Amino acid sequence: MLREVGLVPTIQRLAVLKWLCKTNQHPTADQVLTAVRRKFPSISRATVYNTLDALTKAGMILRLSVDPTATRYDADLGPHAHFRCRVCGKVYDIEMEKGKPVNVKADGHLVESVRTYAYGVCSDCLKKENQHA
Repeated sequence: MLREVGLVPTIQRLAVLKWLCKTNQHPTADQVLTAVRRKFPSISRATVYNTLDALTKAGMILRLSVDPTATRYDADLGPHAHFRCRVCGKVYDIEMEKGKPVNVKADGHLVESVRTYAYGVCSDCLKKENQHA
């Protein structure tokens, strides 16, 4: 997959991409670093940041701005939206309505992706609130 987008498939790039493809946590770069270091203890912060940047530019992962405090990453390129809980800060995938305009022309522009961010209180935090009420 890396070669198809013009990237050399190094062990570090493969480790970062493999981990991102397995998680649904929408991690920050530091969370990716911590996870990948479990298997590759010598991987540097710069290598992880550069890999995330290269994978994003190659279109293999998404860089999310759903969290105002940190950039997060997602390897799920399928149509979906993101929800961020304002209480605990977790980011979840949520289903998108069918029929969102992707690969269509809009006012002369080609829409390649649609990113939707929703904010509120997640179900876990709502349960906690209700238990304390």
